Parts: sequence; structure tokens; C-alpha cells
Amino acid sequence: MTLDYPIKRGSKSVSEITVRKPKSGALRGVSLTEVLQMEVTALTKVLPRITEPSLSEAELRDIDPADLFQLGGAVTGFLLPRKFRETND
Repeated sequence: MTLDYPIKRGSKSVSEITVRKPKSGALRGVSLTEVLQMEVTALTKVLPRITEPSLSEAELRDIDPADLFQLGGAVTGFLLPRKFRETND
């Protein structure tokens, strides 16, 4: 996905992020309810484990809210059971 506001990393900026479907291990230490509600604390723990390039917790705390919402939406979409995804397609 393309960020609306690229993240600065030294002299470079990151504007393209790939979010992969998390395995159960990537969700350790967070409440699934909090992830589904897109709680910022939960997202800042999960997203570094499933983004490429990997985003740090510090970067995620400083990211534009619109971009965090977009990334969080990708995560919550992965957590929906297939039957719910198919009815919404």
C-alpha cells in the first residue's frame, strides 16, 4: 500500500509498505479485540512483525493517523473469517 505521508529514514523516505497476513505468533502479547478495534498500542506491536520494510514501533507512533488507519484496516481485514470476507466482496 502507498502511504499518504512517507516515513523519513535518514536521507530516504518509505512510501510503499507491504502488510502480510499475520500468523498467530505475530499476534502474541496483544488482544485480538484491541487489534480489531485498531487500538494504537496493539497496532504498534503487531505491525512491525508483519510489514515490509519493517516499521518500528517508534515510526508507527509518529505516523500520520490516516496511514495508521490504512495499515490497521489491512490487519483487521486479514483477521476476518473467509465467509465474512466473501460476503463483502
